[in-house]
Order: sequence, then C-alpha cells, then structure tokens
Amino acid sequence: MFIPFFDPTMILLIPALILAFWAQAKVHGAYKRFSGIRNTSGLTGAATARRILDRYGLQKVEVEMVQGSLSDHYDPKKQRVRLSEGIYDGASIASLAIAAHEVGHAIQHSEGYAALQLRHSMVVPVNFGSMLAFPLFLIGLLFSSPTLMDIGIIFFTLAVLFHLVTLPVEFNASRRAIHILATDGYIRPNEADGAKKMLNAAAWTYVAAATMALLQLVRLLLLRGMLSRDE
Repeated sequence: MFIPFFDPTMILLIPALILAFWAQAKVHGAYKRFSGIRNTSGLTGAATARRILDRYGLQKVEVEMVQGSLSDHYDPKKQRVRLSEGIYDGASIASLAIAAHEVGHAIQHSEGYAALQLRHSMVVPVNFGSMLAFPLFLIGLLFSSPTLMDIGIIFFTLAVLFHLVTLPVEFNASRRAIHILATDGYIRPNEADGAKKMLNAAAWTYVAAATMALLQLVRLLLLRGMLSRDE
C-alpha cells in the first residue's frame, strides 16, 4: 500500500518544489534590488495607491498599512488596499509597482472583472474543500474506500481550479499597474523595466503554486489508480 506524503509518487512534486524555491528567491531578490532604488516621482506606495484610486473614482477604497514583508493585498469585502510597511512608506520602484498592482485588483473589482468575480465566488467552497480533501483521501486510501478518495480528489480539484483562475487575475493586475504607472507619469521609461521585473518576479510565485497544485492532483489520481489495481 502507498501512503500519501511518503511514497514513490512524491517524485512528481520535485519539479514544483524547485520552481517554488526559485520563485521565492526571485521575488525576494527583485524586491531587495528595486526597493533600494528610489523612484523619480518621490511618491510613496501609499500616496501612489491613493492617487490612482482617486483617479478611477474609487475614493471609498481605503489604503492602510499591514504588518509583514510582501504581505500586500486587496481586500474585496472591506474594499481596502493593504500595503506592507516597506511598500506603504517606501518611495522606491518596488513600492510603486506593488502598490499599483494591488490597486489594479481594486479596479478589477469596480469593473466587475470576470476572473476576479469567479475567484471571489470560489473562496468559501475552496477553503472548505481544501480543509477536507487530504483527510478524506488519506482515510479512503488507508481503508480502501474509493468513494472517500474520489470525494477528496473532487475537493482538491476545486483548489487547483482556484490556483488556475488566480493566474489571469494576477497577470491582468500587473498589466494594469504598468500601464497606469507609465501613461500617468508615475515612472519614467528607464524605471518601467524595473517595475516590470518586480511584478514579473512576483507572478512566478503564483505560477509555482499552480504548478504544485496540478502535480499534487496528478499524484492523487495516480494513488487512486493504484488502489483500483490492488482491488
């Protein structure tokens, strides 16, 4: 019998793990580099976010600071752009790029961007399914219950779909950010390359997460097939 988390199918996850480590190193490297380069506008991430939001008629969306490094995100429920300390107060190229990216999500929300709406609608079922997927699958494998394994796989598939839907949401927010920063004069042409590199590095973390989820799903399906052959 093959036990999850300690079986030959674990080899499938090695490429995803390598990609994940590489993506984390890439984003932290880019942040370290571009957070040390002051933008010529002299605007902080918070000021940039506020200006862009106001320009798009999103005065109701608040900008606030949160603890942590690279913990920046947009909260659609409370309609708040939350920026980490280094981004909120920083006046670097990284600060402008990341702040504009999070504002890009707020703009997506206001425009009813389809992929973002789909992702929001998936949050509750995905959280529920993710919590039960592996326990059900493991119980099903230990007690040779294909039904429980199938339910676990279905629940985990929801998580995989969530990761896949996240990709266009993040890529679109980055494209919006670069376009706004460049066309509205927040960054000069020679700074645009740095902003793109910062956001591209961040995007790889989402690619890595989606890859890991896909390969994990393949692994579960293989384990399910092994049980069928043993019956």
